Amino acid sequence: MQRVSGAWDLSAGLEAGGAARAGTVVPVIGSLLFLVAGFALLILSADRFVMAASRVSAALGLSPILVGALVIGLGTSAPEMLVSAIAAAQGEIDLALGNVVGSNTANLTLVLGSTALVTPIISRLQTIKREGALMLLSMGVFTLLMWNLDLNRIEAFGLLFAMIVAAVLLIFWSRSDSRAGRAPVADPEAVEWQGRVGRESLIGIGMLSLVLVGADLLVRGATGLTDDLGISSAFVGLVIVSVGTSLPELATALAAARRGQTDLVLGNVLGSNLFNTLAVAGIAGLVGPGLADDTFHNALILMMGAGVMAGVFSWRSPIQRWEGSMLLVLFLAFVVLAV
Repeated sequence: MQRVSGAWDLSAGLEAGGAARAGTVVPVIGSLLFLVAGFALLILSADRFVMAASRVSAALGLSPILVGALVIGLGTSAPEMLVSAIAAAQGEIDLALGNVVGSNTANLTLVLGSTALVTPIISRLQTIKREGALMLLSMGVFTLLMWNLDLNRIEAFGLLFAMIVAAVLLIFWSRSDSRAGRAPVADPEAVEWQGRVGRESLIGIGMLSLVLVGADLLVRGATGLTDDLGISSAFVGLVIVSVGTSLPELATALAAARRGQTDLVLGNVLGSNLFNTLAVAGIAGLVGPGLADDTFHNALILMMGAGVMAGVFSWRSPIQRWEGSMLLVLFLAFVVLAV
């Protein structure tokens, strides 16, 4: 009788253990499905949104640097903006700010490094002195504000105001270059899109709506994983979500590199990081201010290090393949230290 009882107890224990594992696996699978669906929708819709924005801007005669830094920079930062805003509204400030820091670092290392492996990135020294310095300054200010791991609404307002100032400067510099005859040659396909501005504008608005849906799915999946697996929101934001939301920048940069438009590549990275640092972080701070995890100190240092390294490589111009490889190594170091 005792053996039967013991066997029964063992069987019950096995069944309970199996049920517990099943109870853990099912939510994880659901979170992963949300995550993958969100990534897929973000990539597809953001890519088409950026294409529409680029075509409209080219048809309006804007310079490639302005298109890259302001138009495409804003477009490719739309996923980060929506993901961070939704996460902050749900009280996930680590996820929101991790997305900003991780995306900035991924843009400077993964995006620039991968692009440099395709073709050396040639940049104008004036661009590095102005737009590059503006990006480094914005990241430096953000790092100082975040060093106490607390982002409040006053600081968030300051970041958003700085974004307005930065946008005005970008437009002013672009117009000055045009008047002085220093602007790069416009996209030769611009004439093709001059008769389709309205159509491309509507497509852009529709794609931006899909970006919002993708961002919501992505946040649901990411926050689900933090609960199901016990992973910190900071790690998910710094690595998983940030790399996913940086895929539009990577796709845009590689496409521009294949077409030989390396000014557009650099402008895209500089503009995207400006929007991430000032607009995305500012919106997240307004929607859901709060304290961040102490792991952000190392991440902030690596972000600034990536900015300085990319700046030095760009200053020497062009960014060669071996320099691109070094940027990719720094990206791997960032991922390892974020774990």
